[in-house]
Amino acid sequence: MSEHKSDHGHVTVLLHEAVNGLNIQPAGIYVDGTFGRGGHSRLILSKLGAEGRLIVFDKDPQAIAVATELAKQDKRVVVVHNGFSSLQAELEKLGIAGIDGALFDLGVSSPQIDEVERGFSFRFDAPLDMRMDPTRGNSAAQWLEVADEQDIHEVIRNYGEERFSRQIARAIVQQRQEVPITTTRQLARLVAQVVHTRERNQDPATRTFQAIRIFINRELEEIDEVLPQVMNHLHIGGRLAVISFHSLEDRIVKRFMQKYSKPAPLPRWAVVKEAEREQPPLKLIGKAQKPTAEEVANNPRSRSAVLRVAERSH
Repeated sequence: MSEHKSDHGHVTVLLHEAVNGLNIQPAGIYVDGTFGRGGHSRLILSKLGAEGRLIVFDKDPQAIAVATELAKQDKRVVVVHNGFSSLQAELEKLGIAGIDGALFDLGVSSPQIDEVERGFSFRFDAPLDMRMDPTRGNSAAQWLEVADEQDIHEVIRNYGEERFSRQIARAIVQQRQEVPITTTRQLARLVAQVVHTRERNQDPATRTFQAIRIFINRELEEIDEVLPQVMNHLHIGGRLAVISFHSLEDRIVKRFMQKYSKPAPLPRWAVVKEAEREQPPLKLIGKAQKPTAEEVANNPRSRSAVLRVAERSH
C-alpha cells in the first residue's frame, strides 16, 4: 500500500514511491522540506543508518511540535521552523555543504484543512486566516481588507485559474465597504453569488480559496526559490523528489527538471561534437508517477498528486 496514516490523522501520499525515489544511502544527509506530520520522515529514518542525518523543515508550529518530539527520540533529526526556501541559509548554519537527497510534499496537509480555526477550508465557518505559520505575516482577512481590486483579481486569476476573478474581486471590494470579510463562510457565500456556472463536484469557492492560500503563503515563489538551492547542494547521485497537487506547482517542477536535464542550447554557428557538449546537472529518474487506484480509493485527496524525481548527474 502506498499510503500511511500517522497518529495525527494525516495520510501520507505516495509514501513509498517518494522515499524509494530518493534511493536512500544509510550514511547520507537528507532533507524533508515539508515535514507535515512526519510520514515521509519516519520512512526515511527507517532506511538511514546510525550515522545518517535528516533535516526537516516546516512553517506550521503544530508540525514543528510533532517534529520536535521526534527529534527528542531520534538524534539523527534536526528541526528547522522555517519555509523550505530558507534551505541554503539553514544548511550553512548547520555547516552542511552537500546533501544526498531532498523531498518536498507540496500543498496543504490534511490537519491544516481539517482544523477549523486555521481558515483553510470553506467547509467550516472559521476566521479567514490561511497562513501555514499563523505567527508570521498577514492573514487572508487582513490582506483582503486592504488589497487593491486589481491585485485581488490578479491573484485569483493567476493562482486559482478562476475565470470569474474580476467579478469576485469587485464583489469583495464592494462588500468590505459595508462590513469586513473576516470568516471563511462570508467569503464562500460572496463567491457563490458571483460564480454562477459551477464545475462538477466542486464548490464555486474552491479556486478562490486555493488562490488566496497560495498567495498568502508564497507557495509558488518558495518552490521557484528552493529548486536551484537543492540542485546546487546535491552530491553526485543525490536525488530530488517532489510531490505536487495542482498544475501550477507541477508546471514549475516539470519545467525546472526538464531545463536542467538537457544540455544548454548552443548558438547556431557552434560546431561541437555531442560528446564534447557540457552535460546537464540533472538526470530524470523514470516518468512522473501518480497514485494507484487503490490509494485514491483509500485517500481521495491523493487523486491529483504527481511525483517527479531527478538525480544530480555530475
